[in-house]
Amino acid sequence: MPDKITNANVQTAFEFGGVWEDLLDNKDFLKVFLSEVLEDYILKQRWYGGKSSKIKYIELSEYFRIQQHGEVYFGLLLEIDFVEAFYHHYFLPIAFVTDVSFAKSDRILPIKIKGQQGYIIDAINLEAFRKLVFERILGAAPFDRTKVQYHRSESFKDIVYESSKFMGLEQSNTSIIYNDQFVLKFFRRIFADKNPDYEMSKFLSEIKDFKNTPAYQGSLNIIDVDHVNVTIALMQKLVPNEGDAWEYMLKEMHSVFLNLDSKHITLDSLPKVDMFERRQINEVCPEIIDWVGLNLLVKIKQLAVRTAEMHIVLGSEFEDTAFTPNHFNGDYEVWLKNRLLYQFQNRLNIIENQMHKLDGMALQLAREFLEKKTVIRKRITNFDWTSLKGERIRVHGDYHLGQILVTNDDFYILDFEGEPESTIRDRKVKQPPLKDVAGLFRSFHYAIYATIFNNSEAYNRSQEELFKAAEILYGYLTSVFLGTYTEEVQNANLNIGYNQERIFILKYCLLEKAIYEIGYELNSRPRWALIPLKGISNIINH
Repeated sequence: MPDKITNANVQTAFEFGGVWEDLLDNKDFLKVFLSEVLEDYILKQRWYGGKSSKIKYIELSEYFRIQQHGEVYFGLLLEIDFVEAFYHHYFLPIAFVTDVSFAKSDRILPIKIKGQQGYIIDAINLEAFRKLVFERILGAAPFDRTKVQYHRSESFKDIVYESSKFMGLEQSNTSIIYNDQFVLKFFRRIFADKNPDYEMSKFLSEIKDFKNTPAYQGSLNIIDVDHVNVTIALMQKLVPNEGDAWEYMLKEMHSVFLNLDSKHITLDSLPKVDMFERRQINEVCPEIIDWVGLNLLVKIKQLAVRTAEMHIVLGSEFEDTAFTPNHFNGDYEVWLKNRLLYQFQNRLNIIENQMHKLDGMALQLAREFLEKKTVIRKRITNFDWTSLKGERIRVHGDYHLGQILVTNDDFYILDFEGEPESTIRDRKVKQPPLKDVAGLFRSFHYAIYATIFNNSEAYNRSQEELFKAAEILYGYLTSVFLGTYTEEVQNANLNIGYNQERIFILKYCLLEKAIYEIGYELNSRPRWALIPLKGISNIINH
């Protein structure tokens, strides 16, 4: 066996005299595979989330067979340990192929098995594998008690496999479209628990019949060595759509800013709306309607309705403890403060170390952030659960315009995995519904400023004027949303607290979200750090 796999010895990288089905029992193979092969392969994958950390070693936590009628593939659960003393778990299904023309760009290892030359590849590249998983979910027994568990909904039946293809470029998962009707999402980074996306999708669409989310169709789970149910894949109905709400809003916002010139809008003449004020569309003044357009406000109202309906459903369960509403308590307060204080200190350090990347208003706002760090810290610690009367429920957790599909003048909500930086346990903590509202508001704020950044040359206004218009627009979008959302949830008796409590929660959650955003912006695109810094400034100066 060669010490290191190179182009020169690629044809004899590894020889195995047994059969493919016994390969993972071979210690020599595993040694080469885990220590010399996988790191190079994994580092190149879009779904790998540890690129900023140095890998210490890779271990095979366990493996299982994905098989049917003598056709065998292996699902690997890999533990990637980092030098920084933390680890990730990833799912990688593998197949052995002998066709040298296949998967040229995505081969993991050249190997000879029982004299037959071929390659180990990611099995998702293989149509036969994708077909097998589809058929195993379709044929799932009602109560599967085996290690590898397939499940299907009642509606997923009387279907024949026709085709499969990759959905497109994704960051953290790999999704397959079947028959142009269904989507199977393979979770790449996995957790020792049911994935929130699986739990929420199944609960909303199958148990509660919430129509505005992709309908749950089935899943693949395994029971690991610790007898914990681990979600590997989620099958949903494909929602025909015109794209996501982020792209939709960018187009709408662009039209709004173009209107500043085409309609000769004088900003100083536009009435402003106070932060957290609630308005119905018929309460919005004609000058704003003329500038913004009725269509955008109607869309914001519709989005508020769908968001409220989602929360009403999530707050309507009284049997399944994973979804029953809870009141605020001391344990939640301690968890929240500790989490946010740690995050705040982390972002404080980032700003202090990266001030040199900022200029203009962003630099000014960053200095304000540092000057008022004591005020911000006090805002974080000023969370007193005893004064809060509302309820906590399971929420989306990472709710923004990119998680919403636009279709036929309506919206569908998807991707319930939760905040990427959070642990799987933290993602399942019940939160005030207004946390999702705050996430969406931050997304509105981003869409408005992104429009300015992306199209500044198209507007005949100074940056100062554009930013002024941005805040006026943001105020009306949030007020129209709040007006509808609050009315809908209150009519359904979802307890989101009294008015001052709602404002307090919104402020708190907006602050939390904006602090979270600073880290990404300063590390990836410092110019955009202005957006969360402006959001923080709005809150602390309100």
